[in-house]
Amino acid sequence: MSSVPLLSLIIFVPWAGALLLASLPRLGAPASRVLALAFSLSTLVLALAALGSFDCASTGYQFVERHGWIGALNSDYHLGLDGLSLLLVLLTGLLAPACMLASWRNIPDPRFFGLLFLLLQGAALGVFLALDFFHWFIFWELSLIPAYFLIKLWGGPRAAHAAYQFVIYTIGGSAFLLLGFVAIFAATGTLDFVRLASLGANGALGAKLATLGSFWPHAVFLGVFLGFAVKVPLFPFHTWLPPAYAEAPTGVSMFLTGVMSKMGVYGFLRLLWPLFPGPLHAASVPLVWLALGGAVLGAFAAMRQTDLKRMIAYSSVNHVSYCLLALFAVSSATGRSGLTSEAAAAALSGTLLQMFNHGLSAAALFYCVGVLETRAGGRRDLGGFGGVQTAAPVFAGLCGIAMFSSLGLPGLNGFVGEFLIFRGVWGLVPWAAAVACLGLFATAFFLITFWQRVFHGPRAGAASAEFADLGRLDLAVLSPLIALMVILGVLPQLQTMLFNPLITMWANHLNLP
Repeated sequence: MSSVPLLSLIIFVPWAGALLLASLPRLGAPASRVLALAFSLSTLVLALAALGSFDCASTGYQFVERHGWIGALNSDYHLGLDGLSLLLVLLTGLLAPACMLASWRNIPDPRFFGLLFLLLQGAALGVFLALDFFHWFIFWELSLIPAYFLIKLWGGPRAAHAAYQFVIYTIGGSAFLLLGFVAIFAATGTLDFVRLASLGANGALGAKLATLGSFWPHAVFLGVFLGFAVKVPLFPFHTWLPPAYAEAPTGVSMFLTGVMSKMGVYGFLRLLWPLFPGPLHAASVPLVWLALGGAVLGAFAAMRQTDLKRMIAYSSVNHVSYCLLALFAVSSATGRSGLTSEAAAAALSGTLLQMFNHGLSAAALFYCVGVLETRAGGRRDLGGFGGVQTAAPVFAGLCGIAMFSSLGLPGLNGFVGEFLIFRGVWGLVPWAAAVACLGLFATAFFLITFWQRVFHGPRAGAASAEFADLGRLDLAVLSPLIALMVILGVLPQLQTMLFNPLITMWANHLNLP
């Protein structure tokens, strides 16, 4: 194995860029933009380097870095990469430069904006790569600070309130998460995710927590669950999301929906499920209903929106809820007669595909709404546009591909993940799959309505009449995302080969202690 600390470079090169920007207070706006973009691209370059040396047949962690750190806490600096982590690092590498380009114009003080964005990018990458709770939680919490200021300083008219609500919700969830892991450390003496997952798999973690008191296993599970439920967010902890996504500047909205919402799903998969398989199984039926609430009610809420950004925000609640529906369905069927590993593998594969593919399509849709808003002088209401396809056919075509990807049209990347989720959930909890179909119908309704009213019909108002088609910068943002939607829709094996052995291992080890 190479001695190059590749995973550390993935995390800290963006932070080095932020430090460089901070040390150059007199750097002009054009140079600040170029420097921030260059450092944001580093993740994609390094992730591709990791992909080139990644052993797709292995289920263990690769490129592992481990160094003693805080002896009193038995905490090591511990990083590792598996198929799940690699998928999300690649997603971050793709979206971060797209978000920077989306923020190229109309951003006052691009140096400070780039500094904060690079801090956010590095923190998100740390969450996907850290394998010890102590520094994992540092990355988890550090992502809140730049996100708060990016929303508050460059957001819309109600950005201050939205940023405040975002921070209060997520810090509240993190407090429960921290208390849960303090109890875990008191019971086990370790914060290492690999060791804790081993203890969780054989039931030893619950037994050790029970030595602190009979209620502790349930209390710790609830605390860890709440921390991740708020981050996703799982219904009914979702109320911070629509205002935060709607008020954030376009590039930040793209990163929030594309990457940060996946941090919560990642927490469910990496920590809650491996550490607490028994409690998760016991609570799975009500959790399936909560996931259905997000999938169905999120879609119906999107259908009622006239603000296009809020519509896409509620659509994100709907799409991410499918990931949790699949996980909770697998957990509810674990240990039950008739469980098939094929159905579980399909549901889990669909979850990972949905995380990646929704990141692409939702980020592209937020950018398309940002284009509409910029061209219309700040308007983004559903009734304020019409006939945009005539004035801007290239924009209409690219936005249409992103919309149909989000809708799950066969041949585009969004279809594969949703199909596998529904195929898996149907084989595990058929009634849940049937109820979730209501969310699919509502999603099709509001997205087709958006497409028809904005891009077709008579032109509505001066905004549509004077609408200019995409320029080179717009194409630089959208074209790579759209191309991937088509390529991954036709060749999903480019993604699944990264995690198929991992999914097979998960599906074959679904026995409860």
